[in-house]
Amino acid sequence: MESNPPYLGANWKCGQEASIRVIHLCCAALILGQEKQSLLGLQQLVRLHLRRISPTIHYAIAQNNNHGTSEAAALFIGGSWLSSLGSSDGKRWEGLGRCWLENRAKKLIEKDGSFSQYSLNYHRMLLDTLSFVEIWRQRLGVYSFSSHFYEKSALATSWLYQMVSPISGDGPNLGANDGSRLLQLTDSSYRDYRPSVQLAMAIFQSRPAYLKAGPWNLHLAWLGVPEAEGKVPVYVDCDYDYGGYKILRHGDANLVLRYPQFRYRPSQADALHIDLWVSGVNLLRDAGSYSYNSVPDLSGYFSGTIAHNTVQFDDRDSMPKLSRFLYGSWLKASHISPISRNHISVTCSAGYRDFRSAEHVRTVSLNENSVSIIDEIKGFNQKAVLRWRLPNSVWGIENTDAGTLVSDGKSSLVVTSDAPILSARLTVGWISMFYMQKEPVSVLEVEIGRAGIFTTNYRWPV
Repeated sequence: MESNPPYLGANWKCGQEASIRVIHLCCAALILGQEKQSLLGLQQLVRLHLRRISPTIHYAIAQNNNHGTSEAAALFIGGSWLSSLGSSDGKRWEGLGRCWLENRAKKLIEKDGSFSQYSLNYHRMLLDTLSFVEIWRQRLGVYSFSSHFYEKSALATSWLYQMVSPISGDGPNLGANDGSRLLQLTDSSYRDYRPSVQLAMAIFQSRPAYLKAGPWNLHLAWLGVPEAEGKVPVYVDCDYDYGGYKILRHGDANLVLRYPQFRYRPSQADALHIDLWVSGVNLLRDAGSYSYNSVPDLSGYFSGTIAHNTVQFDDRDSMPKLSRFLYGSWLKASHISPISRNHISVTCSAGYRDFRSAEHVRTVSLNENSVSIIDEIKGFNQKAVLRWRLPNSVWGIENTDAGTLVSDGKSSLVVTSDAPILSARLTVGWISMFYMQKEPVSVLEVEIGRAGIFTTNYRWPV
């Protein structure tokens, strides 16, 4: 407080930062068993924060993202705490926070559990926020939220569970990823989402996500949540058509197809991106975010079409960039087919037409140890480039009359086209698994100059 006078300086500038401090203060009080009694100085500190947050809550709500959920949570948690300690102003903040939490759950969580930010990491932040709100509500004995609030929270829990590998705890690096991790109560990797999934599953579905003992149970222990009993959920094929995701599964492999179903602003031009995972290892990868303020500025690269496993037309993004965080001419999906399954493969498709009339339809078939991707493209002016972002290995390339082959001696990827291939090369791109960190990645680029069909076959060892 001496170094950061209230409402002055960077640490008071953002209502969400103030909200996260409130949540952390309350979390510490809960862990220490001080939620029902606390020093007056701590109560006054929480009150100062709520006075900072409440005047700008409507600005946070207007963002339709984590700002609104975080600030509503802080108002509810801090307000209910002050109210329980006898403060007359706490009740008003508690009611304001409750109102907006109900509103955010209803509006921002889709009927399939997808969240408005189209981001795996911000989905975790949403779940951690809702989980702690409910833990705090129960601990203070405050009356429950609506049944709709709990239904949406359970759907959001299932969404993250289906996305995350039970082997590694990691998941597709989809959407914005600027390092947010609300509940840092384990020494597990930042990219291990299992602690958050285990906590939310126990709270909102009254069952475990993972049966074996591990760091994913530490959130429960710290926060006094009993370990749930019962059967774990089943991993299934998922048609998340409200959020724009399809998850295909076959044996140890799962594939995520990202397609444009935007009710809220997209942060990345990742239409028809594919993420492929086998036994917890990411074989076809998303670039991530890296930084919003790097020098030189690389935000356009990481959010752009060039950084995804898809087709880029005429060296441009599939949507025009209007500002650092805003795209225009939002894409609308077409040619969406439900996931179909037979004894050999799992299949789906989706497509779009962009603001300059370029069209792309992608059909995916996942088999036991291979995947086939067919890309039908047309409507561009000069060229179309198909990119595949490969896992860390030593890759060799061979161009033949039949197509382009890349291999690392174990896995192989072959691209063919019914249009003449103008060039096919292995290049070096970037991938960012952690904010402000990036590393080189091998990228296969295959270019054609007229409408045609790319066929890609990726095979890995059983």
